[in-house]
Amino acid sequence: MSDSVRLTGLRARGRHGCLPAERELGQEFVVDVTLFLDTAPAAAGDDLAKTADYGALAVELAAIVEGEPVNLIETLAERLAAACLAHEVVDEAEVSVHKPAAPIPLPFDDVVVTVRRGRA
Repeated sequence: MSDSVRLTGLRARGRHGCLPAERELGQEFVVDVTLFLDTAPAAAGDDLAKTADYGALAVELAAIVEGEPVNLIETLAERLAAACLAHEVVDEAEVSVHKPAAPIPLPFDDVVVTVRRGRA
């Protein structure tokens, strides 16, 4: 059984999307991440090195959102999940990418893609 660490509502500006205006103007993306890992070793020794450093991870994830543009938020979610799994204490990661300003010509609240990835 795994414990989890959640980081929700991380905001960063990116230029992801298929439309030229999305690439030109950019928009805010919101990321939610749940990391599945065993937190017992960190808790036992009160040792940050034995768990996921969510502050450092937030900076990494924001850099990905702010970095190289992709057409699909599915691709962005995959990149973010891979970054989470690069931390060896993380067994599995669930990543949701919200695109609240998606170019949809009707009223809507949010567009969200969620992926859940584990170690192969």
